[in-house]
Amino acid sequence: MNKLRIKKIDVLSAAKMYAVMGAVIGLIIGILYGLITIVMSLFVMGMGQREGLAAGGGGIVMGLVMIVAFPIIYGIFGFIGGIIGALLYNIFAKMVGGIEIEVENV
Repeated sequence: MNKLRIKKIDVLSAAKMYAVMGAVIGLIIGILYGLITIVMSLFVMGMGQREGLAAGGGGIVMGLVMIVAFPIIYGIFGFIGGIIGALLYNIFAKMVGGIEIEVENV
């Protein structure tokens, strides 16, 4: 068993990983919320009233916007969070020595 210590994290590398993970989570959430919004809008449109038709059409557009916008927004916030997290880790790792991990050659 070998012990290794993570002394520093590359900030851009961490930011890219967090951005991709955030975008995937955003896509999942965007699809869920978008589909719920679209289904509810179709239900309102099925009522047949003029107000229902206008609200339903806007809801469908909003559902589609969610599916596209959520991954972008979550990706941006993930990137920013990755930068902040890596910078903080690097600062604290200098003070306390970093995280030790135990690895094994197989």
